[in-house]
Amino acid sequence: MTAAGTQPDIFPARAQGAVRIATFNAYLNRPAEGDLIADLKSGDAQARKVAEIIQRAAPDVLLLNEFDYDAAGEAIALFRRDYLGVSQNGAPVIDYPYIFLAPSNTGLPSGHDLDRDGAVSPQPGSRAYGGDAFGYGEFPGQYAMVLLSKYPLAESAARTFQTFLWKDMPGALLPADWYDAAALADFRLSSKSHWDVPVLIGGKSVHILASHPTPPSFDGPEDRNGKRNHDEIRFWSDYVGGTGDYIYDETGAEGGLAPGACFVILGDLNADPHDGDDLARRAINRLLDQPETANRDAPESQGGAAAAVRQGGANIGKSGPPSQQTADFGDDAESGVGNLRLDYVIPSRACLETVRTGVVWPAPGHPHYGLVGPGYPIESSDHRMVWRDVRVGKD
Repeated sequence: MTAAGTQPDIFPARAQGAVRIATFNAYLNRPAEGDLIADLKSGDAQARKVAEIIQRAAPDVLLLNEFDYDAAGEAIALFRRDYLGVSQNGAPVIDYPYIFLAPSNTGLPSGHDLDRDGAVSPQPGSRAYGGDAFGYGEFPGQYAMVLLSKYPLAESAARTFQTFLWKDMPGALLPADWYDAAALADFRLSSKSHWDVPVLIGGKSVHILASHPTPPSFDGPEDRNGKRNHDEIRFWSDYVGGTGDYIYDETGAEGGLAPGACFVILGDLNADPHDGDDLARRAINRLLDQPETANRDAPESQGGAAAAVRQGGANIGKSGPPSQQTADFGDDAESGVGNLRLDYVIPSRACLETVRTGVVWPAPGHPHYGLVGPGYPIESSDHRMVWRDVRVGKD
C-alpha cells in the first residue's frame, strides 16, 4: 500500500497567474427522466463526492459530461446550490456564476430504425428507444453535458453543432452497410453535441470546444460507433486546423475557428491514444498531433498506475502508461476493456502556456482515496477529473 505521505498532492493550489481548466465525466446520469432532479433534492451520496472533488480541485472552467439535461436547468441549479454551494467534508464551497447549457442529441428520437431491431421505438425508457435515438439515451437529454465557469461567457458568440449532419463531412466514415439511405440523410454527427463557447479571461477570448463522442463499442463488425467516434473527434481536428470550411452551426454560419484563435478542447472523447478501438486511436492521435495543439504532455496520477496493477485482468499488457489513464472500467480478462485514457484538456499551442496538469486519481492510502475507491461499486464516477493550469496570452 502506498503511504499517503509519499503521494503528490492531487489537489495542488493553482499555479500563480494561471487559470485552471478541467473536464470531468461526473456520472450524474440517471435511468429515467427527472431522476437526477429527484436524487439531488433528496441528498445524493454520489453527487456529494462529485461535488467534493470539484470543490477540492477548484477549476475555474469546468465541463461536466454525463449530466442529464433538463430545459429549465433545474438539475444544475440544484447541484450548484445544494452541493457545490455547501461544504463537503470541510472542502471550500465553490460558485460558478456562468453556465452554458444546451440540448443534446441523446435520447432524441430519429424516426428511423437505427439499431435494426425491426421497429422504431416511440416510447422513452427502454434500450430499444435509446437505440433509435440520434445519440443513445433512454430519454431526451440523458448523458448530456454542461459548462461551468467563474469567468464570463460570450454566449452571443457561442456556436453549437447539434444538428450538423454526418453526411456533410467530406470523407465521412458513413456505415452505409448498416444505415439505409433515409437514415443517413437525417443522421447527425454529434452523439451529444459539439460546442464552441468563448470564455473571457483577462480580456482574451478563449474558445472552449466541448463534446462527448460516442463510445467506439456496443456495435458489431460494421463498427458504426467506432466510425462515428472517429468522425466526432475529427470534427475538432478540422475545426481548429483550417480544414473546416464545410462545417455549419445551428444558425447557418459556416467554417471553423479563425486562424490564431485561442482554444481548449475539453471532454470525455472516448478514445485512447495507445489502446482500444483502432479508429478511435487514429482520431485522437491526429488531434493530439495537430500543429495547433502539439499536445503530448499527458497528465498523470499515481492512482491510475496503482489501479492497473491492483486490478490486473484486462489491464495487463496495455500499451499506454497506466499513470495516464483517466477511466476505470471493467477488468475481466475476457469481457472487460480495462482502464483507459479517455478524458482530455487540450490547449491551443499559440496562446496558452501549460504550467501544470494532473488527473484526480488518489492511490490507496491517500486521505482522499475514498472519493474514487477501488473501482466498483462506483463511489463518484468511473472517470477521473483531468485539469490543466494555463497562462493565457502566450504568443
